[in-house]
Amino acid sequence: MTDDHTLSERARAVLALERRNWAGPGAKERAIREELGLAPVRYYQILNALLDDERALAHDPVTVNRLRRVRQARRGER
Repeated sequence: MTDDHTLSERARAVLALERRNWAGPGAKERAIREELGLAPVRYYQILNALLDDERALAHDPVTVNRLRRVRQARRGER
């Protein structure tokens, strides 16, 4: 059960998975499927929404700010 000030368990799991380092190609996608039961496309949709969620920023500011910088840099390249 969540209220307006806390992240769901799935949201916290997505951020935790995003904090990890990945050994090689496919390892992250495999973990997304096996650990979270999500298709990678859905995972990235959830992750992108979390980057705009102030609760996510409060929960894990280092990860969220890093990913916001990456997203902004990619937008600048387009």
